[in-house]
Amino acid sequence: MTSPASGPSRDEPIKVIDLFAGAGGFSTGFHEYVPEGRTSSPFVSVAAVEFDPSAASTYAANFPEAQVHAGDISAWEPGEFIGSDVILGGPPCQGFSGLGKEKADDPRNQLWQEYIDVVKKVSPKIFIMENVDRFLRSGQFAELKKITDRGELLDEYELRVKILNSADYGVPQARKRAIVIGTHKDLPVTEHPRPTHDRKADAWQPSLADQGNTESPLPWVAVGPAVFERTRFVELRDMPERPGNEDSPLGLGRPGFFYTHELHIRRTPEPLSLARYRAIPPGGNRHNLRGKWAELEDRCIYLSTPSWDGHNAGSGDVMGRMHADRPSVTIRTEAYKPEKGRYLHPTEHRPITQYEMALIQGFPDDFKWYGTKIEIARQIGNAVPIGLAKALASVVHKALTG
Repeated sequence: MTSPASGPSRDEPIKVIDLFAGAGGFSTGFHEYVPEGRTSSPFVSVAAVEFDPSAASTYAANFPEAQVHAGDISAWEPGEFIGSDVILGGPPCQGFSGLGKEKADDPRNQLWQEYIDVVKKVSPKIFIMENVDRFLRSGQFAELKKITDRGELLDEYELRVKILNSADYGVPQARKRAIVIGTHKDLPVTEHPRPTHDRKADAWQPSLADQGNTESPLPWVAVGPAVFERTRFVELRDMPERPGNEDSPLGLGRPGFFYTHELHIRRTPEPLSLARYRAIPPGGNRHNLRGKWAELEDRCIYLSTPSWDGHNAGSGDVMGRMHADRPSVTIRTEAYKPEKGRYLHPTEHRPITQYEMALIQGFPDDFKWYGTKIEIARQIGNAVPIGLAKALASVVHKALTG
C-alpha cells in the first residue's frame, strides 16, 4: 500500500468514494457540510459502488459527477480513483442485525472484507465504516482487529471505534450505529465528532465534558415539531406513475424519478387495521388492544391477537405510535408498516409515509428517488442519517486540512 501524501489544502476538493452507497445518505451528509469561511462543501463524490439497481439509480441522479458502478463490489476496480482522499461505506448489516437470526455464516457478513480490499487498493487518507452496533460484538469485527494487530493491512492506519447515536447530532431519530474511523498515520488522528445534543440537555452532562465539549448541549430534536408539523397539511397521495425508461440514470430503466415531497403516499388499510389504529392512544402500542373489540362488517372482532396477548416480554413498539415529543425510533426499511415497530403517526390513524421516513433521516425535499415505493422505502431505511454523516464530515475535514 502506498503512503498518502499530506492532506489537501483548504481550497482543494476532497475526493470521496462511497462503497455500498445505497441512495447516498453518507454522501449527502458530506455534501451538506460547509466549513466556516466557505460557501460550498469541499467534498466531491468521484465514485460509488452499489449492487441494487434502484439505489444505484438514485445515487447517480443526485451525484451526477460521480462514476457509479451498479453491481457487485468484487467486480469493481478503482483504477483512476486510486489515491482518493476518503472512503465511506456501510457494508450490508442484515447478518448482524438483532432483527435477523444473526447467523455467523451469513454471506453478507463477509462484505466488510470487500470494503477493506478497496481500502488496500485506493490507500485513502481516511476511511469510515458504518454498521449496526452489533457489528462490534461480531466475529467479523474481531477478525478486523486481528488483521490490524498482525499488521496485514491497517498498520498504516490508526483506528477509532465508537457507537454513536444520531439523536446526539440533532437528528430527530434515536439510531445507534457503530462507526469505525481509520486515519493514515501521516495525518492527525480523526476522533469521532463531539455530541451537540443530549437527552438531558437541561442538566450539564459530565460525559460530554469528558469529550471536550465545553458548550452546553442542545436538547434532542423531537420528531413532532421537526417532521409531523411539517407534513401536517400535506395531502396524502397515490404514488405517481412514472415507469422506468432507457433515459433513467445508468440506463437501468427504474421507475422515477420522484422527489422526496412526492412520497407522502396514502395506504388503504383493512378495516381491522384501521380499527386497531383508532384504538391506540398517543404513545400507545399493541398492549392497548387487549380486551378491546370492534364491530366490523356486522361482526364483533377482537382487536388484539393471541400472540400479542401472550407476549409480555421484549419491545412494546409493535403497533406503537411515535412519541411526538422525542426523537423517533430507528427508521428501518419497512417503517411504513406499524406491525414492524413504533411506526404509527403520533395522532393520525395511519402509519408514517415514505416522505416522513425520509424527513426523519434528513433527506431534502428535492432529493430524487428511483424505484418502486417498496424499493424506495428500503433505500431510506438503509441510509446513514444525514445529520450524523454531516457531523462525521466535519471531523474528516478538520483532520485533512488542519
